[in-house]
Amino acid sequence: MAILQANLLSMSLEEKIAQSETHVFKTVFPDSTNHHNTMFGGKILLLMTETAFMTATRFARKSFVIKSCDQVTFIRPIPAASLIEVIGHVEQVGNTSLRIRVDIFLEKMLEAGREKAVTGLFTLVAINDHHKPIKII
Repeated sequence: MAILQANLLSMSLEEKIAQSETHVFKTVFPDSTNHHNTMFGGKILLLMTETAFMTATRFARKSFVIKSCDQVTFIRPIPAASLIEVIGHVEQVGNTSLRIRVDIFLEKMLEAGREKAVTGLFTLVAINDHHKPIKII
């Protein structure tokens, strides 16, 4: 653990941001869809929130809570039998908070190419064992 902490301290901010980028892949099965046969918006938000949390944790190796979810834009529906890639990326580092951009890319299973389907911004706050905000760096 001490070696990990020393490595984190010696990395530049850009290196930490690059190394914390998180990629999650999923297949959209029927149990995740609504009556339009597209992915439930709530399921999409759950995946985005989880990815934002993983990205923040990988960046700072601290406990986090979500403060806000802003500007989530549903660009196109995600049909059943699709592949999706959820990508979390640190956009901004504050004193006690991180701003994470989460994008979802859609791929049809039997066709080449991909397109952005959803994008959003999440703010997470680092906390200590007493649930009080703490410095990230």
